[in-house]
Amino acid sequence: MSRFEEIKKGLEEAIAYTKGKVEGVHVHRYEVLPLPELEPVDIRQIRLESGMTQALFAACIGVSKKAVEAWECGRTRPDGAARRTLGLMRQSPAFVKDNGILRCSNE
Repeated sequence: MSRFEEIKKGLEEAIAYTKGKVEGVHVHRYEVLPLPELEPVDIRQIRLESGMTQALFAACIGVSKKAVEAWECGRTRPDGAARRTLGLMRQSPAFVKDNGILRCSNE
């Protein structure tokens, strides 16, 4: 099947679906939750509950130690990706260990 034919078939299926003519198709609807709102004290608390220094915390998130310092004192705010990661770490302080981001060499 040519690339054109694949695209055409996909469009025809989409049109049929919107008209309710496709049966047996399971549609999953997802909602992306909003990014967490984090105050400087929240970021520090997430780091402390994870048991990390600012340097180790920064390395796990993929930012500089200066960025973590600035977040914790309120000079700057984390961007979207960092806020999402921090939200996951707040839900589970072991997030970085459980997902292979941080590994202890003694284990």
